[in-house]
Amino acid sequence: MNIIFTSKKIDLSTKFKDKVDKKLSKLQKFFGDDVAYYIRVNSVKDFIVLELTVKTNQIIFRSERTSTDKYQAFDDALDIIVRQIKKNKSKLEKRFYKVDNSIRFNTEYIKLDENNNIEEDIHKVVRYKKFFVKPMDSEEAILQMELLGHSFFMFRNSSNNQINVVYKRKDGDYAILESEV
Repeated sequence: MNIIFTSKKIDLSTKFKDKVDKKLSKLQKFFGDDVAYYIRVNSVKDFIVLELTVKTNQIIFRSERTSTDKYQAFDDALDIIVRQIKKNKSKLEKRFYKVDNSIRFNTEYIKLDENNNIEEDIHKVVRYKKFFVKPMDSEEAILQMELLGHSFFMFRNSSNNQINVVYKRKDGDYAILESEV
C-alpha cells in the first residue's frame, strides 16, 4: 500500500496521516497490496478541498470533497470511493479479473455460465461518432471546446503529434489527458 500526500497552504499532521493510513487499510479487502493512494489537500479561504485518488493496475477511482474540517472531507471522499467500488464491483470483476472460467476480485471467485456471462451491462454504447482530428495546440483546443459548448474535446497535439483530450475541471480550470506509450 502506497500513500502519497500532497498539501497546499496547509500542514498535514502526523495524526491526520496515521488516521488516513488506518482508514485506507480497510480498502485492502477490495484491492490487495497493489494499489496507490493519492491524497491532495488544499486550503481555499475557510475551506479544505481534499482530493482522493485510488490507482490500481486496471482502474482509477477519484473523489473530491470540500469541508471546513480535513477529517470530515477525507471521510466524505472515502465514502464516495467505497460507494463507487461497491456499485461497480460486478462490472469490474467481469472486465479485469478473468482467470480460467472464474473471475477474480481480490480473493472472491464467481462462477461464470457457459457463455461466460455474469449479468448484462447496464450501460450500452448508443452512438459512435467519427471526426477528423486536426493538429492544434492546447489553447486552440480549449477555444474549440468552448465554442462547441462541450465539457471535453479530443485533438491531435501539434507539439508531439499524439491524440490528447482537454476537459474542464469542476474548479473551472482545464486539464489535458495524454496517453503513455
